[in-house]
Amino acid sequence: MGSSLGRAALKRFLAWFGANPLRPAIASMVAILVLGSAAKMTSAAQLDRDWYPYLGRTAYVEMQEQAFSVAPISDWRYTRDGVAEERYIEGDYNIDELREVWFMLEPQPGSQLAAHTLLLFEFEGDRLLGLTIEARREQDEQYSALRGLFNAFELAYVWGTARDLLIRRAVMLDHETFVYPVAISDEQKRFLLRRLLERTESLETRARYYNTAFSNCTNELAKAAGFNWAPAYILTGRSDEYLFSRGLIPGPNFERAHALSDVTDFVQALNHAPPEAFDAALLQELRQRWRAELSGPA
Repeated sequence: MGSSLGRAALKRFLAWFGANPLRPAIASMVAILVLGSAAKMTSAAQLDRDWYPYLGRTAYVEMQEQAFSVAPISDWRYTRDGVAEERYIEGDYNIDELREVWFMLEPQPGSQLAAHTLLLFEFEGDRLLGLTIEARREQDEQYSALRGLFNAFELAYVWGTARDLLIRRAVMLDHETFVYPVAISDEQKRFLLRRLLERTESLETRARYYNTAFSNCTNELAKAAGFNWAPAYILTGRSDEYLFSRGLIPGPNFERAHALSDVTDFVQALNHAPPEAFDAALLQELRQRWRAELSGPA
């Protein structure tokens, strides 16, 4: 009896499946996608591919107690028309000279739930060093959040100047750009920086995959900080609101914090200033905006 019902159900399904020529075509495409994804997910991540230029160089870190160096540091120059100069520098820093950590959020157009996030580390002498964690795309390859679930991209830790990271987004891409202070202790700031440097070192010789859900720009930062998982690490467009709810972004309410953090127009105007003045000018603006919140209770 059961086998007869099963055969009848199978016949009905095959009749439905064959009734529309699009159904077999769609099924074939899905099968190809699944099989291709399975093959990709079981293969090892690679360091050597024909990378998209901005993601083409592997960052190298040298650490000696509290002192460290990073190379290359991306310091590209941009206009509204695109890349004006592909430039790299090297930098020497000291973890004991770390003063503040700033959280930057770049909402993705057309979605309130998607955003790119990165960190800026402020050192003594008004020096900024930024880190953006990216899906390492190959030449002519487009980012896809769906493909990112299936090991379509390797993972890249790109260290860059604040000018590169902010101007790229606010000017060349014409995206909104928000910068918040991170309200954690000095010990936590140093711990976070050291962990991210160590994770950068690990990528020098052992590639890893980017994953939209588990190894994206936001939850890589959260893992380095030792935070527990939260939905905002996938729905990254709400990550600033989540950090505020945890007391990690200061302010009397999120609306005020969000308004203070909007540096889009300021950064666009700062692109016309001498490049060497960028860090000091940006920090002066941020300190002025956040003076009450950064000074703490009276």
